[in-house]
Amino acid sequence: MQPGGKNGGRSGANSGAPDNMVEVDKVGFGYDRRRLVLRDINIAIPRGQMVAVMGLSGCGKTTLLRLIAGWLRPITGEIRVAGKPISRLGRKGLFALRRRVGMLFQFGALFTDMTVFDNVAFQLREHTDLPERVIADLTLMKLHAVGLRGAADLMPSELSGGMARRVALARSVALDPMLMLYDEPFAGLDPLSLGVIGQLMRRLNDSLGATSIVVTHDVTEALQLVDYVYFMSNGVVMAQGTPEEIRNSSDPMVAQFVKGESDGPVPFHYPAPDYRQDLFQEAMLEKAILEKAA
Repeated sequence: MQPGGKNGGRSGANSGAPDNMVEVDKVGFGYDRRRLVLRDINIAIPRGQMVAVMGLSGCGKTTLLRLIAGWLRPITGEIRVAGKPISRLGRKGLFALRRRVGMLFQFGALFTDMTVFDNVAFQLREHTDLPERVIADLTLMKLHAVGLRGAADLMPSELSGGMARRVALARSVALDPMLMLYDEPFAGLDPLSLGVIGQLMRRLNDSLGATSIVVTHDVTEALQLVDYVYFMSNGVVMAQGTPEEIRNSSDPMVAQFVKGESDGPVPFHYPAPDYRQDLFQEAMLEKAILEKAA
C-alpha cells in the first residue's frame, strides 16, 4: 500500500516539512523499558487534515495520542507538534502548547456538577482574561455550532449520551485549537448520534482550519470521515493509506479488521491443545473415576 492523501505522498515523519502539524519520528515507548508498547513509529500529519489511527485494542493507539499531547514522553525518537519538539519543552512551553490542542475524551468526561454552559465556558475562564460577557457570547456560539444552545442550563445528568458528547466537543473547541485529538469519539453512541458527531467533527475541523487525529475502532464511520489512515498492530504501523486504499487492502490483518471477520490472522480460538486430545483426556478421567468407585 503506497502512502498518499490529499496533500501528496508521505515519505516519513523526519522530513521536517513545514506543512506537517504533527510529526512522529522513530518513536518508541514502554511503561517500563523491558516491554515496549510502541516501536519505531513514523507518522506525518499535514495541517488541515483529519487522520485516523486504527487497530485492535491494546495496539498502542491511545498511548500514541498521549505522547502527542505531551502527557507521556517517548523513550526513543521525537514528536513535533507545529514544529516544536514536545519532549524538549519546559513546563511553561508545554502548557502553552496544550492550550492550542483540544481533546475529546472517550465518553466526554464532562464536569458533573457544572451546567452545560459552564462546562463549555470553563476553558475560556481558565485560560483567557476575556470579560464574562464575551465569554458568554463565545460559549453560546460554540453550543450553537453543535446544536445545543437551548440546553445551556441543563446538567450533564439530564443529557443523552449523544448530547453529552456534543457538549464535550463544544468544550474541546472553545479556544479554537490548531490540533484536535479524539479518543474513541463514537464509543457507546447510537447510529443517529454517531452520524451527528462524525459530521460535526469534520465540519469543525474544516471551519476552524484545524488538524484532527481520531483514534477509533469504528471502521465504517472513520473511513467516511477522514483523509488518511494509519493502521497499527502490536505497537507498530503496519499499513497506511487513503480510506479507499485501506478498504481495498490485500493485507490479511487489515482486511480482517475492515470487514469484521471473526477468524483470520487474529484467530477466533485462543491457543489450545487439539480438541480430540481434550475429549480423550476427559473420557479417560471419567473411566478412572468409575473404576475407582467400583
